[in-house]
Amino acid sequence: MKVIPVILSGGSGTRLWPLSRKDHPKQYLSLMGKSTMLQETILRLEGLDNLANPIIICNNDHRFIVSEQCKQINIENPTIILEPVGRNTAPAIAAAAFQSLMQSDNSILIILSTDHVIQDVEKFQKSIRLAIKQAKDGKLVTFGVVPKYAHTGYGYIKLSGETSRGVFNVEKFVEKPDLQTAQSFIENGNFLWNCGMFMFQAKTLIDELKIHSSEIVKSVKESLDNATKDLDFIHLEAQSFTSSPSDSIDYALMEKSSNVVVVPLDLNWSDIGSWSALHEIGVSDIDGNVIHGDVFTAETSNTYINANHHLVATIGIKNLVIVDTPNATLIASKDKTEEVNKILDQLEEKNRDEQYSHRKVYRPWGWYDSIESGENFQVKRLHINPKSKLSLQAHQQRAEHWVVVSGRANVINGKEVLTLNKGESTYIPLGVKHSLENKTTKPLEIIEVQSGSYLGEDDITRYEDIYGRE
Repeated sequence: MKVIPVILSGGSGTRLWPLSRKDHPKQYLSLMGKSTMLQETILRLEGLDNLANPIIICNNDHRFIVSEQCKQINIENPTIILEPVGRNTAPAIAAAAFQSLMQSDNSILIILSTDHVIQDVEKFQKSIRLAIKQAKDGKLVTFGVVPKYAHTGYGYIKLSGETSRGVFNVEKFVEKPDLQTAQSFIENGNFLWNCGMFMFQAKTLIDELKIHSSEIVKSVKESLDNATKDLDFIHLEAQSFTSSPSDSIDYALMEKSSNVVVVPLDLNWSDIGSWSALHEIGVSDIDGNVIHGDVFTAETSNTYINANHHLVATIGIKNLVIVDTPNATLIASKDKTEEVNKILDQLEEKNRDEQYSHRKVYRPWGWYDSIESGENFQVKRLHINPKSKLSLQAHQQRAEHWVVVSGRANVINGKEVLTLNKGESTYIPLGVKHSLENKTTKPLEIIEVQSGSYLGEDDITRYEDIYGRE
């Protein structure tokens, strides 16, 4: 049987603001190494037998980020399913199951989230192999982490008898407890953290969902049957998918079925839900500081600092989280990092862009960095990937001036067709159709100076676009 990873990648990651933004959330960031969280989720499966390309479920805004990050780790043919709206994990997993059944009625799905850090990959794969045997026998398998301490932020799984070596029956699922109850679970010894990872045959999942959550099955099947496909993406039909009940796979199925077993994970595991969690699992110096970036400290202890854009210096502080980005900086007590939404609510109220976007914004053709802005002007640095092209477009409220910094640009500027090399430029008047292409095998970099009464990204009329955005 083929083992198909199903990667749930639809979260917004707001608790890790300002590094994680709605336009580029934590699963697409490198938080613990060189690879992003999405890439790490896929890479830690390498070496498993009969492993197929993943099915990745995300929202429409992140589709090109997902596609590009898969290419970076040589995943050339992922299946990328786009949710028109978030409906929790059960509909997303059902969509992946139906999609896999179109290719084969004999596959096993392993359901993974992109916000997990698992440092003991060998142990993790050993547990997966145990789960595969159970899934082949028609079981619904959940994974539970052996708890290291009483934690009130996780649900728990209570074990009953061992069905085979390393596999247990599930007595019940328990909601997130208070501290006293969590402590009693730890003392009891037969409770696991519910980490939200699962394995089952696609056919088994659908058959059981038909019994316990038939409305989800009906809505998702109809949505996938009417889905549209362009490039690498499957766009679920919106009306049917939106009509599905919004439910987690735990509530929709796992807590109702009598066919569930659990495989304990006794390893170093964390879900990256807060800055304090990153401090806990990071490599600290002799003063208990976890530091990323260009940082100098004096009399600083038990502090997490992430500053990858310019020098940050601290003197005489402790128990803080400091996260510096080009357009927003967070300074918080470690015990208050879970309350970052208090800041996001204020940004929402004032309609500030910093809640949504970094200064650097990724596009299917590369990225742009908003270097400077003021009244009636904005300066951007454009990075166009090899063999990539901006859409043929026009702006009604701004003009643009392009200067080539490196590479060679092929430009359409109204009726002109130009080739611009390093140091050369062109001016694009307001309302004129234009496009920019990098036909070479090396990156192209442009300085773009915008001038006009309105400089928002929504002032774009697209006429042709190789990425299907017109």
